[in-house]
Amino acid sequence: MRARSPEAKRRREDAILAAAERLATLNGVREVTVTAIADAVGMHKSAMLRYFETREDIFLRLAARAWKDWSADVCGRLTAMSPRPAPDGQAWERAARSIADLLARSLVIRPLFCDLLAHTPLNLERNVSTETVRAFKRVAIAEAAQISTVLRTVAPIAPGQAHNVVTTATSMAGALWQMAAPGTRLRSFYESDPELSHSIVDVEPRLADLLNALLTGYAAIAARPDHTRGAPNDTA
Repeated sequence: MRARSPEAKRRREDAILAAAERLATLNGVREVTVTAIADAVGMHKSAMLRYFETREDIFLRLAARAWKDWSADVCGRLTAMSPRPAPDGQAWERAARSIADLLARSLVIRPLFCDLLAHTPLNLERNVSTETVRAFKRVAIAEAAQISTVLRTVAPIAPGQAHNVVTTATSMAGALWQMAAPGTRLRSFYESDPELSHSIVDVEPRLADLLNALLTGYAAIAARPDHTRGAPNDTA
């Protein structure tokens, strides 16, 4: 039966999203079909698509939720850190590593978000209306901007550089997660063949190293005697 009231419609949408989240967490976003989601909530596929445009619409909604959840967590953790040190010396080296570790860990403990980060530009934005894409992008852009702002309170980097750190963290988390292929037969295959051991990706330390290098490099630029506020990355 189709939900008639706004409240009933919201409950039905929440049930669909919850089912999609469970299935994607268990099997990966790539493997979850519209039919599987519909079966999980006891609906026919055509009936379920009255609530969402497509399968991609469902996962874009989940991605938007994940962005908000990640942003709130990261901003809280960054705010709890000490104020930013000078962009040189051992104090900054320790701070850069702590920030990089924090960002990497906060993503890796959200496996579905990492999976969604990879699928979003590849296909989730390709089979929905432009208004649906706009709604998702507004959320992602706003949350990334919020994290960038808070990041600058603990890192001696410019606004544009902070934005680059956040976008690097999310894009690389998505890419590395796909390469790691956790919980899949491909990962088991890599682990069982010594010749392919180099193909095994440990996402958290690799992502932390990349972010640490980026943060350290940006701080080194800021520490130069000739550094000016008009540098290319010093943009709002």
